Amino acid sequence: MQALLDAIARMERPDGAVRIFHGRGGLHPGCEDWALDAFPPVLLLTSFRPVGDEELALVGQALADRWQELDAGPLNWVLQTREGGARTATRLMAGEVPEPHDVEEQGTRYRVHLLEGQNHGLFLDMAAGRQWVRAHVAQHAAANAAARAAGGWAPSVKVLNLFAYTCAFSVVALQAGANQVLNMDMSSRALAVGQQNHRLNDVLTGASFLAHDIFKSWGRIARGGPYDLVIADPPSYQKGSFVATRDYARLIRRLPDLLAPNGHALLCLNAPELGPDFIQEQARTSAPSLTFVERLANPPAFSDAAPERALKVLVYRAT
Repeated sequence: MQALLDAIARMERPDGAVRIFHGRGGLHPGCEDWALDAFPPVLLLTSFRPVGDEELALVGQALADRWQELDAGPLNWVLQTREGGARTATRLMAGEVPEPHDVEEQGTRYRVHLLEGQNHGLFLDMAAGRQWVRAHVAQHAAANAAARAAGGWAPSVKVLNLFAYTCAFSVVALQAGANQVLNMDMSSRALAVGQQNHRLNDVLTGASFLAHDIFKSWGRIARGGPYDLVIADPPSYQKGSFVATRDYARLIRRLPDLLAPNGHALLCLNAPELGPDFIQEQARTSAPSLTFVERLANPPAFSDAAPERALKVLVYRAT
């Protein structure tokens, strides 16, 4: 675990939600089971195997020493161990976790919950995706504003956010100038946090939230379109909801009918066993009218020895 200890010794005081150490990327042999994240004012250490008392003592001391060097105030840190599947144990190791706990990324605030299960409310590896959505929508909104200023007509900017979870994409889209965002997810609890995120950033106008099964709601979704941007960030495997190998093609098949001319789709997948070619093949066979634009680079903090196994975020354009 020396690479983890070295990263702790070098870390700076975080001023936003970021990953500090990414052992899962395979670039630090012997540390593949470790990840360290900052959700200020709390540090979250995740282990993907059981952790012994000696290891915990070493990490805890390293964190305490560095925090004191940084003169960063009280040390708050949480340990989460994951032993495969849904088996997760979470412990507060030092200090406290604020309630409510709000963090910031690129000037946007999000509510997180580090002591409740594996999903904390904000996926840090998707930071580049959120940045792309912000820039893309802002460019689209600016072009529409220029057209109206010149005496022309331009439609409102509409975004469809599928598998919306806590609606981070929606918040940044509305901040960037989107007029309407439809957020859909089967979890009403996740969408309730999403509504909190919108309130935190004062961007409730234009957002709608539907706790529906997407595959049973295509008619309702279509009536709200066409959309300038469709975002799909589904789970790779969630029984009763979405199984990528079975359902991604069903999702992609709908996109040409949902997208406005020259509209874009942001297709995401976090399944190590499925590379970017999986999504590309689904698009070729299920929606050949879509044009592949680019795969977004993941944040440097999530560098991976095998990029095909890391998070996939692909951009497509409708013709």
